[in-house]
Amino acid sequence: MSLIDKTVFEKKSFSKRKRKAQTLQREVFATGKGLFTGVEVTITLQPAPVGTGIVFQRMDIPGMPEFQARLPFVQGTPRCTIIGNEFFSVQTVEHLLAALAAYQIDNVRIQLTGPEVPIFDGSSLVFVQMIQKAGWLEQEEEKLVYALDNPVYCSKNDAFLVALPSDELRISYTLHYPHDSCIGTQFYSTLVDRELFEHNIAPCRTFSVYEEVAPLIEKGMLRGGSLDNAIVIKNNQVVNSEGLRFPDEMVRHKILDMIGDLYLMGISFSAHIIAVRSGHCMNNLLAHALFNHFKKGEF
Repeated sequence: MSLIDKTVFEKKSFSKRKRKAQTLQREVFATGKGLFTGVEVTITLQPAPVGTGIVFQRMDIPGMPEFQARLPFVQGTPRCTIIGNEFFSVQTVEHLLAALAAYQIDNVRIQLTGPEVPIFDGSSLVFVQMIQKAGWLEQEEEKLVYALDNPVYCSKNDAFLVALPSDELRISYTLHYPHDSCIGTQFYSTLVDRELFEHNIAPCRTFSVYEEVAPLIEKGMLRGGSLDNAIVIKNNQVVNSEGLRFPDEMVRHKILDMIGDLYLMGISFSAHIIAVRSGHCMNNLLAHALFNHFKKGEF
C-alpha cells in the first residue's frame, strides 16, 4: 500500500488577504529536559527581523548552525516531529510551533543548547508563557493569508484529513481508541485563535497508553518521560495523580500537535480542517498537500 492512499488537488483556485507579520519584543529563555533524549536544554526565543521566518539554531554545535522550520527539513515523525538536515536536527518541535502559530509569530530565532526542544509539562503552556513574557511586535512585512476555494484531502488506512473552504482557520478532530475505554471516542472543534488556544488547547498534555510506550522505555528511547510531562493510561485508567485537566484532554492535544505541524508550511491560511485519527505523519502529508495546492495556484 502506498504512503498516501488518496491525495486530491481540486481546481487550484483561492483568494488571498494580507496581515502584518509579527516578531517578539524581547528575548526570553527557559530550561527543561527533552522527552526522548532526556538531555537538559536551554531554549531562547529572540526577536528576528522581517524575512527571517522561524529559525532553529543549535548553540551546542561548533559554528552554531541554523535552519528554517519548513516542510523540506522534516526528517521524521516518530511520535513527534523532527526537523533538520544531513548535519544536525531538532526533535519534538510541534508544541513550540503550535504556540508560535496561535500567536502568529512569523519571525523568531530559536536557540537551543541541545538536540531537543524541552518537553516541560507535555503541553504548550510554558511556550505560551514565554511569548507572553516577551510580548509581540507588529512588523512592516505583509504576510499573505491564503483561503481555499476547493477541498484538499488525504487518507491512509483509517486516518483521514480534509481541508474545506472557510474564512477562518478551524480544526475539528475525532479521536478513536476503541481498545481503551479511558480514551474511547472524543471530538473537539475549535478556531485557531490566540485566546482560545491559550485557555483551551495549550494546557493539554501529550498522552500515551502504557502498553504502547513500554517497549520504548525498555529500549531507552523515552529517557525524559515521566508522569510530570505526559498523561499515562494503564489498565484503562489515568495513572497521573492529578488526573486530567479536561475530560477530553487527549483530543485537544491532538489538535495542538496539528497546529504545530501545519505551521511548518511557512504560510498563513484559512480552512476548516476535519481530522479523524490523524497523527504527525498524516499532519505532515496534509501540510505538503496544502502547500503545493496554494503554490501551484499562483501560476
